[in-house]
Amino acid sequence: MSNEVAIKQESLPAQAQGEAAAIIHVIERAALNPDVDIEKMERLLEMQERIMNRQAESVFAAAMADMQAELPSISERGGIKDRNGNVQSTYALWEDINDAIKPVLKKHGFALTFRTDFTNGVTVTGVLSHKCGHRETTSIVLPADTSGNKNSVQAIGSSVSYGKRYTASALLNLTTHGDDDDGQAAGSAIAGAIVEMQAAETMDDLAHIFKAAWNAHRSPRDRAELTKHKDFAKIRINGSRDNDAAQ
Repeated sequence: MSNEVAIKQESLPAQAQGEAAAIIHVIERAALNPDVDIEKMERLLEMQERIMNRQAESVFAAAMADMQAELPSISERGGIKDRNGNVQSTYALWEDINDAIKPVLKKHGFALTFRTDFTNGVTVTGVLSHKCGHRETTSIVLPADTSGNKNSVQAIGSSVSYGKRYTASALLNLTTHGDDDDGQAAGSAIAGAIVEMQAAETMDDLAHIFKAAWNAHRSPRDRAELTKHKDFAKIRINGSRDNDAAQ
């Protein structure tokens, strides 16, 4: 038995370990039989892999359900200011999110890692892995954040930080809170429009969603947040169009 299979099996609950052990026993017996052909062995190995992957996914879901109640709401200490220095919107800093979730992730057997790609904009992919072997991923494509007179390196770093906040929040269903109830309500009110813009597949769809949200939310803070996410979505859609053309 390979080390990877052994570790994965040990991470499963007792019943799942028993089922996996039974399959492994059948494979070991088949391997000792000189009359068993290679194709049959390959089918047995593929069946074992499917069973273990399905069990790992089930364990992942159960662990996630147990963890949800322990994930804290993160305070929004970061702020986006307008030209006059007034705070338009607030957000949770990545360092605050990371410090808050790390102990909870460890307790329930999870690890959160990130991959980045700079081929077309700034792509950040969050990877939520469980010790049972199953993982879930989500990605976001962003422009370089050139606001506030940042240099090119700082612009990329700022976008990567945003991507970490966004993907971590999506994978873990995190909530954040500002210093006032109005700020919390505003963030919740535009959340649906932001999700729709991130899912838009064409520029026409994006324009329609943005226009409806713009008309529905008139506060400067809401509109600044909507505009930011519209720009992110435009980068993603244009990048997908370029990739399709290249193929």
